[in-house]
Amino acid sequence: MAEPLVFLPGLMCDARLFGPQIAELSSEFSIMVSPVTRGERIEEIASGLLDELPARFALAGLSMGGIVAMELLRRAPDRVSRLALLDTTPLAETPQAAAAREPQIVKARAGRLHEVIRDEMLPHYLGPGPFRNEISELVLDMADALGPDTFVRQSRALQRRRDQQGTLRKCRAPTLVLCGAHDALCPVKRHTFMAELIHGAELRVLDSAGHLPTLEAPAETTQALRDWMRQPLILR
Repeated sequence: MAEPLVFLPGLMCDARLFGPQIAELSSEFSIMVSPVTRGERIEEIASGLLDELPARFALAGLSMGGIVAMELLRRAPDRVSRLALLDTTPLAETPQAAAAREPQIVKARAGRLHEVIRDEMLPHYLGPGPFRNEISELVLDMADALGPDTFVRQSRALQRRRDQQGTLRKCRAPTLVLCGAHDALCPVKRHTFMAELIHGAELRVLDSAGHLPTLEAPAETTQALRDWMRQPLILR
């Protein structure tokens, strides 16, 4: 029997980010979605999750979820049976990017979170697909549901995150690195770099997607995850 599959959502997202994959894969695999909302440091979030997750699990994280996934791998490599990194980065936050989050935090605390997501984040998220409006509404709804306090905590955690290149070099679990060709936040070259760090990793680039391939190219993303889950658990 396949090990449980744990999904970790991105910034200001919940389980709905993986809705199409849950619908298609839940008949084949045990699936859980864990929040990345509790803590002001990536290490704190990961530590809390390790207390709740199964003894051994497959791990798939998108964007911030991928960053938390790499910290879980660093802390407990023997518990992560396989790894999928979607539209994410192993690099620490640059000073410029960290500084750019400060005005967003101020706006969120002033009751303007919806504006931050709509005007400053969504334009960089999505590819030129036919469902941009529907996906945008879903992203805004997820952010509104999580609220400004979560945004501030997650922004602080991202500002303080560590570089995980060394963690990925040590990874020997079957690994999928997947991204959308139109991702303006975490570009394709970043994923090519990640895949080169990980022994035996598979790189998939989806031509029709941006930063949220689980929603923009759901069928292709689901199939890629299904193929990854069916790979034999052999150390390479």
